[in-house]
Amino acid sequence: MSVDIFKVGQVRRYCREGIYEEFKVLYCKGGSMRARNWLFFVILAMVILLVGRTCFASDDGDFQFWSKARVYFDINKDWRFAFEEEFKFGENAGNLYSHHSDFGFEYKSFADWVDFGFYYRQAYEKDSEDKWREEHRPHLDVTLKGKLFDLGLSDRSRLEYRDREKAKDVWRYRNKVTATLPIELTRFKLKPYVADEVFFNLDTKGYYRNRLYGGVTFGLSKDVKGEVYYLWQSSRSGGDWEEINALGATLRFYF
Repeated sequence: MSVDIFKVGQVRRYCREGIYEEFKVLYCKGGSMRARNWLFFVILAMVILLVGRTCFASDDGDFQFWSKARVYFDINKDWRFAFEEEFKFGENAGNLYSHHSDFGFEYKSFADWVDFGFYYRQAYEKDSEDKWREEHRPHLDVTLKGKLFDLGLSDRSRLEYRDREKAKDVWRYRNKVTATLPIELTRFKLKPYVADEVFFNLDTKGYYRNRLYGGVTFGLSKDVKGEVYYLWQSSRSGGDWEEINALGATLRFYF
């Protein structure tokens, strides 16, 4: 196919004929040069992420699949209840090794720029002997929200108390920063994003884990949203850093 097919006039003709629907947002209905620049930026960022991950990967990396479903129930205009289930499959996505159930209450009317969440999580994870170990984990979330040059930004701080079976109880702090591109692609309204999350044990261990995300959110219906992402995680174990790569999928239901 010749590159000439992407000339502006031909793109408009293709849009009128109902072909290449994704170009409507960027070219045919008042899409701006800024939107095209953002699209170029996110594609470049994801390429750098994937290529960089490949170049600097270590041999201990495991491929995993993470599956999550989260349900929201509005209680009133200020509060809502949230329930979540997540399953993680390791060893080339063939072995279930982690599962958690999480529920709590979210307060969303304090201000437009901040949300609060109060949760309890019951988690199960296999140890080095392939035995399931239980953990009780109450946690508090504070999420700051805003925009910078039309880029959607959020900064979630999470404080957790980890009551662990066969391990020392610890306090842990997590911070996740997410940047969402101001574009929507196709009729499913695909919105690309990148995120980074750091983990600190509030004892002598300190900083010990980092997660880097790249993915898209999308709408399946008014009350059902989806998300697909790639994740690279690096965790300190003893004096070494161990890595995993994960493909993740999330469904969110709103009632």
